[in-house]
Amino acid sequence: MRIIKQFIDFYLNSSIHVALAVYALSWITLFQFNISYDEDILYFIFYATITGYNFVKYFGIAKFHHRSLTDALKIIQVFSFVCFLLLCYYATQLQLKTLISIAVFGVITFLYAIPFIPKSFYLDHQQNLRDVSGLKVYVIALVWAGVTVFLPLINDDFNINVDVYITAFQRFIFVVVLMLPFEIRDLKFDNLKLATIPQKIGVKYTKGIGLVLLIFFFFAEFFKNELTHGSIIKTLIVALITFCFLVFSNKKRNRYYSSFWGESIPIFWLLITLFC
Repeated sequence: MRIIKQFIDFYLNSSIHVALAVYALSWITLFQFNISYDEDILYFIFYATITGYNFVKYFGIAKFHHRSLTDALKIIQVFSFVCFLLLCYYATQLQLKTLISIAVFGVITFLYAIPFIPKSFYLDHQQNLRDVSGLKVYVIALVWAGVTVFLPLINDDFNINVDVYITAFQRFIFVVVLMLPFEIRDLKFDNLKLATIPQKIGVKYTKGIGLVLLIFFFFAEFFKNELTHGSIIKTLIVALITFCFLVFSNKKRNRYYSSFWGESIPIFWLLITLFC
């Protein structure tokens, strides 16, 4: 049992699970726009997510406590480096315009973790985008929407049209709602200066906001030029599952509720897309 728990913890702590979620959303985009499976961009996104997330999560620890890192963190460091090498390989297979777009999201990720902001804007001593009051969830949603919608399409020379922008809008909303249970769970730990949504309006109204956003997420589907009964049903199912996940979230939920089950929703969405 202990070995299974250690494996699950490594699976989550090394960002493999969140990378699968981002990979799933990127593949969904290809399905939605009738594009064949693109191994190069999807694998790049998978390995880049692991590298980026682990950089954001462990940069401070590795920088200031590199001599006292636990064995688990050292393994994650080595694993992240291997993923970085793999993302470099797949980057060489991508188009130049795709790499330029990637550079933009890479800069945002870098600034999310690295101190650079004047003291009047940041919280405590961090000086990075991650700790700017009220900004965290929107930065994450923006990057996820850009990476999972635009990158796969740009790399396949797809014409960016209205449907693409609507899909990006839906994806942004979806990720914001997906982040709300994390913010509810972390209420007792987060610095009040972070000004997260639950801190500002409370848990009850946060769930209400989530419901409103999911209504926008669902009805935005009807504004697309390419609309099918299948896409409407799938969007409704995903919206309902996400809302249920939000409704049952609270401050007492353990980390697996949001980190595993919450981030499994994009994977479940992919399975629905593949087999339904």
